[in-house]
Amino acid sequence: MKLTIVIPTYNEAENLPKLVSALFSLPLPELNILVVDDNSPDGTGALAEELAAQTGRVQVLHRAGKQGLGTAYIAGFRHCLEQGVDAVCQMDADFSHPPQKVVELAETLPSCDVVIGSRYVAGGQLDERWPVWRRALSAFGNFYARTILNMPLRDVTGGFRLWSAAALRTMPWERIVSNGYVFQVETAYVGYLLGLRYREIPIYFADRRWGQSKMSLRIQMEAARRVWGLLWRYRDLRRLARQR
Repeated sequence: MKLTIVIPTYNEAENLPKLVSALFSLPLPELNILVVDDNSPDGTGALAEELAAQTGRVQVLHRAGKQGLGTAYIAGFRHCLEQGVDAVCQMDADFSHPPQKVVELAETLPSCDVVIGSRYVAGGQLDERWPVWRRALSAFGNFYARTILNMPLRDVTGGFRLWSAAALRTMPWERIVSNGYVFQVETAYVGYLLGLRYREIPIYFADRRWGQSKMSLRIQMEAARRVWGLLWRYRDLRRLARQR
């Protein structure tokens, strides 16, 4: 399987070399990495170029500024498809997604279209060091989104996913408008309405080891508001899904 992992970055110089090393230690000889960097002030983009020169298996897309998570992933997906990959993994740079689980994602993909590294299926877990309120907020945000959108998926807000190339080509990327963390909800919802087959495997979701979190209450409140807009935006796909 020709697999590329897309990693959006903004100020991840502390994490990126460690993550690249961990990923290339996996028993996946055709694994490559695409870093999509939004002109990080801490030099992440230049560091990514050094890793590209050292490994020959890292590519870098440089963007002019901080343009958002959603557009970073879409740019990365399109770049990968142009190169003829078999599958594309989306993954955070901060070690919240366990690198070793990429192997299980890859092993699961032949039985479906998209594999989700899930915090909310049996065996999945949030960082045990998180306070109760933070765990509750995360669980409620996920429950809120999947209930409003009436999706059977357990983890619709997580960003650790492996897509087959065919599934990525099915998605109407020109219609995807979310550019923050609700991007994960929107893409899961659109894929579900289009009939993509999902599998969820349990993961331990750890808090970042190095660097500063980009999640805030403001971002979470904005995501909660935007979930309702997806019902209206994709009413045509909902009608088609009901007819299948």
